[in-house]
Amino acid sequence: MAIMITDECINCGACEPECPNTAIYEGGVEWTYAGGTDLEEVDFGDGTIVNGRAKQAPVSAEFYYIVTDKCTECMGFHEEPQCAAVCPVDCCVPDPDNVEDEETLLAKKDWLHAAA
Repeated sequence: MAIMITDECINCGACEPECPNTAIYEGGVEWTYAGGTDLEEVDFGDGTIVNGRAKQAPVSAEFYYIVTDKCTECMGFHEEPQCAAVCPVDCCVPDPDNVEDEETLLAKKDWLHAAA
């Protein structure tokens, strides 16, 4: 499952530099699929293709947030999610609405970091 940041976030920013997928953004900041990865385009499999560098709307205007499509729970990089490991208020928690198994998370990691 992906990790999410709860509204108990104190906006300290400790989590952001720890994410190997650059899936964490400050509240109000636009994000891209490609940010910090080699991803050039996103094919959703339904005929929709998005430029990986196209800016996307912020998920939260107030708090740091995690883009679910980019979160791999640090699988393939670390033993545990690094955002949760460094969060001083324990607001980086599993997202019950986005449950994914290890195989899916590793495939997402490979997709995000595929050589262009």
